[in-house]
Amino acid sequence: MADESVQREALITAIENVAARIEDEKSHLTDLDSAIGDADHGNNMYRGFSAVAEKTDEFEEMSPAEVVKTVGTTIIGNVGGAAGPLYGGSLMTASQELEGGITTETSVAFAEAYLDKVQDRGDAPVGAKTMVDALVPAVHTYKKSIEHDDLPPLTAFAKAVEGARRGVAFTVPIKATKGRASFLGWRSVGHQDPGATSTLFIMEEILATAEEYLEGETDVAPAAESVPDEDPEEAQ
Repeated sequence: MADESVQREALITAIENVAARIEDEKSHLTDLDSAIGDADHGNNMYRGFSAVAEKTDEFEEMSPAEVVKTVGTTIIGNVGGAAGPLYGGSLMTASQELEGGITTETSVAFAEAYLDKVQDRGDAPVGAKTMVDALVPAVHTYKKSIEHDDLPPLTAFAKAVEGARRGVAFTVPIKATKGRASFLGWRSVGHQDPGATSTLFIMEEILATAEEYLEGETDVAPAAESVPDEDPEEAQ
């Protein structure tokens, strides 16, 4: 396990990368949400992660668990609607799994705790057209890759990101049964879920950061590439 200073440096780098990616994708996320939601997901996520990025100087004195917890509290304080508790509250809860530092074992526990809290807060199963559709295959793939396939963490996480990409693609042809999109009924079919998409973007940037800090190779598409999505205008 890398020492705490290296872990903290990696977390800060990941936070900065995620914030930059969300800023770049803000309009895209808003377009996706305009089709089936409140058209605020892009701005909400941008506001939250911009606030997080402004705290990087404070993170220098924190443990990895404290950094993650602070990311969560900051998101809750800056992201409106259901997204704040789902993204931020779940991070706060899952951060407890990192009290002993970031290891292969604690990263699996963190991923499972995060997924459990998201599902508990959102009451959303797989197939409801939510961020859960990206998270479940990602977390299950990561856990299996580590605990059953004995793959190195970097390879395991790369496979998890690929699982999330498949999950995002899965949201396009299904009908929403949770959240604002569920009000549209069958009209939600053909649209990509914005929450699943932002979840994928976050995971892609974490993977890109991990590639800087962990040894090994991945056998999936580069982290900068994402799942293709529909043109919201054409899907109307």
